[in-house]
Amino acid sequence: MVKLAAKCILAGDPTVGKTALAQLFRSDGVHFQNYTLTAGVDLVVKTVPVPDTGDSVELFIFDSAGKELFSEMLDKLWESPSVLCLVYDVTNEQSFNSCGKWLEKVRAQAPGTTLPGVLVGNKTDLAGRRAVDSAQARAWALGQGLECFETSVKEMESYEAPFHCLAKQFHHLYRERVDAFHTLV
Repeated sequence: MVKLAAKCILAGDPTVGKTALAQLFRSDGVHFQNYTLTAGVDLVVKTVPVPDTGDSVELFIFDSAGKELFSEMLDKLWESPSVLCLVYDVTNEQSFNSCGKWLEKVRAQAPGTTLPGVLVGNKTDLAGRRAVDSAQARAWALGQGLECFETSVKEMESYEAPFHCLAKQFHHLYRERVDAFHTLV
């Protein structure tokens, strides 16, 4: 039984639901947080079991402010990320278009390394206001090497799946490195 620790950067524009997603996940669906401005970074920690292994990954989720005002502070706090959770609002096309900027910013903190990640479209409960097509988001995510998810934090739908995927991806990288080490020995 192995317990790994992974630094997870939670990034995206303001008001897409990053904090609500992190808090709902941490509380196992008990705590839904209405909008509050994140100033800098909040830290959420949760251990995620990796299916069929007996292992787990403790995710240190750095819930980052989406405002440019905090941009310089993020560079230091985002050093050496392990995984990335990129969030946009399915009713806000600009928040989706900004994902490329956020992805570039996080990947700059881990040059030359594989950074597992997920793209999460939040607020699917607002279907009548949808501005970003699911297929468009999936295609973009695939092109960036990211898994794609959609969720409604408000309706508590699929909010755990992105984090379970990240834990599984990080564990897979760990197993690859262990196997590579064993071939050298």
